[in-house]
Amino acid sequence: MSGVDAFGIALKRGDGAPTEAFVTIGKVTGVNGPEIERETYDVTAHDSVDGWREFIGGLKDAGEVSINLNYDPRVHDDLVADFEDTKPRNYRMVFPNGIGQWDLKLILSGFSQEAPVDDKLSAELKFKVSGKPVIVEGV
Repeated sequence: MSGVDAFGIALKRGDGAPTEAFVTIGKVTGVNGPEIERETYDVTAHDSVDGWREFIGGLKDAGEVSINLNYDPRVHDDLVADFEDTKPRNYRMVFPNGIGQWDLKLILSGFSQEAPVDDKLSAELKFKVSGKPVIVEGV
């Protein structure tokens, strides 16, 4: 198989209840992230073989998740209200056809809407990933 169709991906927001329910964020047109990366530390010494730099792995960062959507304030007000929260909320990024999902703790870090005269009302929401994202296969 050479690829997977992205149509149908869903970002689901947890409600924070003890038995947490996840509700799909509607009208999403694009999802980006998480952007996993690791710091590296230079451990090169005067006796490094043949003068080649040497590195070890350091702290990991899951970066950001961003979504673009057809913005409707009546549907998306709860997301904008999350900007006031200082604690991460549980989210799930569910891939189509039951191939898997990312379980993520996200903090809403940015919201930008666009209202051009000749196009739809849209918005981009940016989330900072807190902690380790977990990928679950075949959900």
